[in-house]
Amino acid sequence: MSGIYLHIPFCKHKCTYCDFTSFPNRLGYAEAYMACLYKEIEMRGKELENVVFDTVYFGGGTPSVIDPSYIYGAMKQIKKCLRLSKDPEITIEMNPGTVTPEKIATYKRAGIDRFSIGLQTAIDAQLEEIGRIHTVRDYLYCTSLLRGENFSADVMLGLKGQTEEDVRKTIEIAVGSGASHVSMYALTPEDGTPIYTDYLNGELPDGDEVRKLYDFGYALLKEKGFLRYEVSNFCKKGFESRHNLNYWRRGEYIGFGVSASSFFFGRRFTNTFDLDEYMKCILSGFLPVVENEKVEEKDAKFEFVMLALRTAEGISAKKYREAFGSEWKEDFAAPYRKNRQYFDEEDDATRIKDEYLYVQNQILIGFME
Repeated sequence: MSGIYLHIPFCKHKCTYCDFTSFPNRLGYAEAYMACLYKEIEMRGKELENVVFDTVYFGGGTPSVIDPSYIYGAMKQIKKCLRLSKDPEITIEMNPGTVTPEKIATYKRAGIDRFSIGLQTAIDAQLEEIGRIHTVRDYLYCTSLLRGENFSADVMLGLKGQTEEDVRKTIEIAVGSGASHVSMYALTPEDGTPIYTDYLNGELPDGDEVRKLYDFGYALLKEKGFLRYEVSNFCKKGFESRHNLNYWRRGEYIGFGVSASSFFFGRRFTNTFDLDEYMKCILSGFLPVVENEKVEEKDAKFEFVMLALRTAEGISAKKYREAFGSEWKEDFAAPYRKNRQYFDEEDDATRIKDEYLYVQNQILIGFME
């Protein structure tokens, strides 16, 4: 399975926690940028002509902030230059404050069949605190336009002053609005973002407090019929994100746009993070790659184990053997023995026990040695 990622780097306002490549003051460049993105797809077409892609994902930034005709054009270009499977999953990220009925209609005409909505929290004061441009009312309006569609809601943990009751309200609104998937993840304050100052000042919940919020949210989602299939992702049966599963299964993917990363033909490569440089490269007929490295077998084996242990399905000894011709428990004998008490093992699979999945990073540290 292979995936396509397209980075749309524009937004109305940069959130206080955001360290993604996004430009709130350059929306006027959207037309020129998207023309370059179309060209990049064409430039990659020849080397990928024999690949069948199963997923497409528009991320950002805020893809829903630009004119929907550009998203339609991107899908048209993908279908022209690349090969999609018979039933691809095509997702677009949306900020509820930028959605209109016309945009939804255009997305659906383009073939988009999955929508990822940035709710984050159902407390308006918290939304304002982190710089979100939408309100809970905007979210509910957005989901009313998606009635009957497959959509996911993002839920953020670790916000200033956040309580279990806040998490309950957020999850109940997300589930009640018809979401079939919930991404519930902890805020990670990154150096250089405005919210990092709050972190340094001790104004955000600490690790133990965030874990309690996560455990509370996990129990509530489970009660409502949402299965945890990855540490931060929950869904009703059959509504897993195929695009994200491809990442966790170490599948191949190609990224288009500024700062987009790719993993193909045993190599990882990344486009420039500079918007002007990206467009100059494309207009000059060059791919805008600034990093390109072969993934060595040792690193590939660690990636396989690390990514698989994030998921509920865990490590398949058979798939590891097929990929590398060896046994993972032998390749990682010491960390496996050291952490064995944290694992559930059944037939071919080894997975982290439910109660330890949220803190799986502490377990994975041993596999890096």
